[in-house]
Amino acid sequence: MERLKLKYGDAANALETFVDILKEPYSVIVRDASIQRFEYTFEAVWKMLKELLKEDAGIIINSPKEVFREIFSIGIVNEDEAGKCLEMCDRRNDTAHTYKEEMAEKIFAGLNGYCKLMKKILKTVKEKLSD
Repeated sequence: MERLKLKYGDAANALETFVDILKEPYSVIVRDASIQRFEYTFEAVWKMLKELLKEDAGIIINSPKEVFREIFSIGIVNEDEAGKCLEMCDRRNDTAHTYKEEMAEKIFAGLNGYCKLMKKILKTVKEKLSD
């Protein structure tokens, strides 16, 4: 449980920085910084969920998409949110191509929604940790 709490703290801290950058007025620099913060926040969140599944249900999964499918099956997200999680995973994979303006804009356009989704996930996990 201690490892899960540490990973939760990492994810919460990353999310806080992600929230902060999304409040800034748009510029190419803010867009690129937002995408970077999305990348590391996504990584922290899925790895925290991976640990939750391992500790809570004894389920060992090593890919983000499988983690998001599994958190749907245990009720952390609903079906629509699970679909958004899979989309978010695809956008994370696309971040390797942000040197293409069109791709960077496409990723940036979805960041507010992904941020809200990760906030909801962390809130649900926090409630589980409090039980």
